[in-house]
Amino acid sequence: MADAGVHPATAADLAEIVRIHRETWRLAYAELLPAEVLDTLDADEAWALAVRQGAVLKAVEGEWTVGFVVASKAPDDEVAGADGSLPADAATTALLSVLVEPRWGRRGHGTRLVAEAARRLAETGATRGIAWVPEADKASRNFYERLGWAGDGTVRTLDAGGRPLREIRVSGDLIVRLDP
Repeated sequence: MADAGVHPATAADLAEIVRIHRETWRLAYAELLPAEVLDTLDADEAWALAVRQGAVLKAVEGEWTVGFVVASKAPDDEVAGADGSLPADAATTALLSVLVEPRWGRRGHGTRLVAEAARRLAETGATRGIAWVPEADKASRNFYERLGWAGDGTVRTLDAGGRPLREIRVSGDLIVRLDP
């Protein structure tokens, strides 16, 4: 494997991040989401804001950007229980979303992304991470389980262009061990 690493994303990375997001979701979620939803994934302004705020890290292998993670403090509505109550650690809970192009998968990029995001979040006082994963997305669920994260019993159903999309929330410590 060529040199692999994790670096903060910059404005110069936006087009590649949007492409990875769009193409990976179109491939992975074609059966879960309607085409019209997948066709609207080019939210350049949202990505630009996340990059400017320092919330996006990119994974590289050699000269290629192969994935990214978006990580920041979790908004209260993302960390709240089904009844709307906030857990005692709500103020120190982070929200993460990681995506690696399938052709670059199973090479440690996702784990390196989460490990670096977790390290940076812990430096700001975060103690726990959460992520929302489509219930039918077994690959993502397995990835988080390998990190030691598990479903915390909270589910939500989103309206995905008229089609319900059920997601589970996974949660875990911000200590990620990288295999040697």
